[in-house]
Amino acid sequence: MHDHIALPDWNSLARLDDESLPLLGTALLIARDEYPDLDAGQYEALVQGHAAGMRDEIDATGHWALKIQAINRHLFEELGYAGDHDQYYDPRNSYLNEVFERRRGNPISLALVQMEVARRLGVPLDGVSFPGHFLVRLPVDDGVLVMDPFNRGRPLDIDELRQRARPHLGGDAPDDEALSQILNPASNRAILTRVLRNLHGVYSDGDDWERATRSADRLLKLSPNDADALRDRGLGYLRIGHNSGARADLARYLQLNPRAPDAMTVRAHLVDLGGAGRVN
Repeated sequence: MHDHIALPDWNSLARLDDESLPLLGTALLIARDEYPDLDAGQYEALVQGHAAGMRDEIDATGHWALKIQAINRHLFEELGYAGDHDQYYDPRNSYLNEVFERRRGNPISLALVQMEVARRLGVPLDGVSFPGHFLVRLPVDDGVLVMDPFNRGRPLDIDELRQRARPHLGGDAPDDEALSQILNPASNRAILTRVLRNLHGVYSDGDDWERATRSADRLLKLSPNDADALRDRGLGYLRIGHNSGARADLARYLQLNPRAPDAMTVRAHLVDLGGAGRVN
């Protein structure tokens, strides 16, 4: 398979609705920035192979919870996929080709593998943009089964979910309604955005401003009016000396978000850039 046929084009992504936005293809497109020789067809075939190896077992299993239990056993025990607890912030954990090769990943990349395999087997597994660690969810008879792909797909009960959310909600545990909102399925765009935000965070923390800026630029290919990504790309441009790009992005950020908590700092950068800090 020719990989350029398999992958979408960056400039088409903003126009695609969520159903048309390919999750695996776009995740591999993100990886191709770092690995230009990446063969997308190889990884599509790998996912298909993972699914084909257990299709008969899944088709013969009646209950959704038992189907996902079998998929998790195959992925995390037989194939050896695992959370990278030792080098959590290694950027390779966000690049799907590396996750397939190393069988190591972070919560969202492992969720992507789990979801892609499950969906090819007719199991409607969705991602959950949970605060902290990304999770997955599956509808079952009496509600929803929530699992942690970073820890071999372990199911999480409602008390653990509340405790996990608490530090991200000012110390308060969410009530039933708030927890239900948090557990809504994540869109493809939201998942891919979170992958790129993770990469931006890793690279900016490591002062790798070329790659951090690239990550913010790719975020804007998915969502052109993402104010945070505009600010992040503008600050990245500032770091690498692309002053006209920095000026344009930071001014646009203030247009979109004039009362942003960091508006004063951004205006100061614009003054330094000769933009006088004014926003028309």
